[in-house]
Amino acid sequence: MVPHNQDYEGPRTADRGRVRELLFGGMMKLGIPLETYPGEMRVAATPSTVRKLVAQGFAVVVERGSGAGAKLGDLEFVAAGAELGGADDVWNCDVVVKVRPPSDAEAALLNEGALLISLLQPDVNTALVEAIATTGGSAIALDKIPRISRAQKMDVLSSMANIAGYRAVIEAAHAYKGFFGGQITAAGRTRPAQVLVLGAGVAGLAAIAAARGLGAEVRAFDVRPAVKDQVESLGARFLDLEYEEESGAGTGGYAKEMSEAFLAAERKLFMEQAREVDIIITTALIPGKPAPKLIEADMVKAMRPGSVIVDLAAEQGGNAAFTKADEVVDVGGVTIIGYTDLTSRLATHASQFFGTNVVNLLDDMGGANDFRIDHDDEAVRGALVLENGQMMWPPPAPEAPPPAPPVDELPKLATQEVPIAPADEGAEESEAQGSSGPWLGLLAGAVGFALIGTLPEGFIQHFTVFLLACFVGWHLVWEVTPALHTPLMSVTNAISGIIIVGGILQAASGSFPDSANPLATLAMALGGLAILVASINVAGGFLVTHRMLQMFRK
Repeated sequence: MVPHNQDYEGPRTADRGRVRELLFGGMMKLGIPLETYPGEMRVAATPSTVRKLVAQGFAVVVERGSGAGAKLGDLEFVAAGAELGGADDVWNCDVVVKVRPPSDAEAALLNEGALLISLLQPDVNTALVEAIATTGGSAIALDKIPRISRAQKMDVLSSMANIAGYRAVIEAAHAYKGFFGGQITAAGRTRPAQVLVLGAGVAGLAAIAAARGLGAEVRAFDVRPAVKDQVESLGARFLDLEYEEESGAGTGGYAKEMSEAFLAAERKLFMEQAREVDIIITTALIPGKPAPKLIEADMVKAMRPGSVIVDLAAEQGGNAAFTKADEVVDVGGVTIIGYTDLTSRLATHASQFFGTNVVNLLDDMGGANDFRIDHDDEAVRGALVLENGQMMWPPPAPEAPPPAPPVDELPKLATQEVPIAPADEGAEESEAQGSSGPWLGLLAGAVGFALIGTLPEGFIQHFTVFLLACFVGWHLVWEVTPALHTPLMSVTNAISGIIIVGGILQAASGSFPDSANPLATLAMALGGLAILVASINVAGGFLVTHRMLQMFRK
C-alpha cells in the first residue's frame, strides 16, 4: 500500500482521458455481485438501470441470483442487455458496484487497477480499506458523496434515508395496536395517534409525510431552526425549545453536538413529549460519532404501555435507551424497534434508487467511453478513498477564500464638499418654480391643441387606445404573482399575432415594387418583415409556455 499523500493529484489531465484505454483495453466491463451481508435484499442495479449502463458503453455482468431478494429475475437482467456470470466473472470486471461494503474475501478478488463502488464507511472500516489497497485497486465510497447541489443526483444516503423514514412509519403502524387516523364509528370515536419525529433530515421528513398520510397528528423537533418551515409544510407541528438561541446546523446538512445547557432543556422537552405521544421515531446521527442518546431510560418508562419507538440510528448505537440492533425489545409495554435493514424491507424500490444514483455517478465520470477519475470534480474527489492502491481519503480541505484586507488598507474614496445654498435663496428659487409651474402647464396645453389640427385623421382615436392599452396592461401584469410573469409574457407574445394580420393587410395593399410610389413599396416591405418577426414571436411564445407547463406536470 502506498502511504497516504494529500499532495498526490492522480494522473495528469492530459492522461486521464486514456485511463480506460491503458488500464482496461477494449470494452469496459461492469460487475454487479450478489450481496452476501446477512439479511441484505438489495442489489446494486435493476434491469432499468442496466439499460442505462449499457447505453453508457459498459458491458454489464450480473451474478446469478443477485436480484432475487428484490424480486428481480435473472432473465429480466438478460433482456436488459446484461450477461449472467458467477462471482469470479463479476469480480474480474473493471468496475464492481455493490451495496454493502465487501467482505475480506470479496475485497481480495478485486483486480489491480479495477474500481470498487459501494457503501464503504472508510472512517470505520480502516482494515477493509487497507485490504483493498493491497490489491492495487481503486475505491469510491458512496456514503462519502458530498452533499452539494450538483451531487444530489448521486446521493445514495439521501435516497436510502427517504426509504428508511417511510418504512419506519410502516413498522410503527404494525407494532402499534390502534388506528393512526381518528375514527368515528357506531361503537364510538378514537383519537388520532400522536407521533413525535426527532430529527428533520431526509429520513425525518419522509417519516413525517408518511405518518401524516396515515392520519396521525405529528410533531417534530430538530436542533436546526432552518428546517421548521419544511416540517410545517408537511402538516406537522415544530416543537420550539425554550432556550437561548443556539443553532445546531453542522456541515454537510447534518446536525452538530450541542452544549450541556441546551441538552438539559432538550431532555426536559422530550420527557414532556414522552408522556403524551404514542409513537416516537428517532433519526438523529452525527457523522463519525456514535448516535446521540435522545430518549433516555426514564423517558421510555414514562411512556404509556402500548407505545412504540422506532430507532433509525440502531446500527450506530441507537438514539433511545434499550435499543438493540436488529431486535425488537419490550420495556414495560413499550415496544422499541431497532431494525437496521429498513431499506432492505423495500428492496425493489431501494435497488432502483441505488442503481439510479450509481448511473448518475458513472455518467458524471464520463461513462465507459471516456471514463476517468477527475480530481477536479468535487463530487468524485470527495468520495474517492483509494486510487490504484494510493490512499486518497479524506480529501483535501477546500481552499479558504483570501482574508479581507484590514480597514486601514482599504482605498479611501475621494470626497468633495458640496456648497449648500442659504435658506433664503432656496426659498426664493422654490417660490419662483412654484409660480412658473401653472404657466408652463398652460403653454404645453396650448401647444398640444395647436398640434392636434395638424395630425392625420384618426390619430387621436388610435393614440387614446394606445394609452388605455398601456395602462390596462401595466395594471394586469402587476396584479399577477412574479412567479407567473414568464408564462404570462410568453402567452402575451403569442397575442402579438394580431401584428401578422396588420402586416398581411399592409403587404397586400398594392403591387410590389411600386415604382411610382417608393413609400408604398417601403410600407409593403415593412409589412412582410412584420409578418416574419411576429410569426417567430407567436411560435416562441407558445413553445416557452409549453415547456414551462411541462415542469409542473408529474
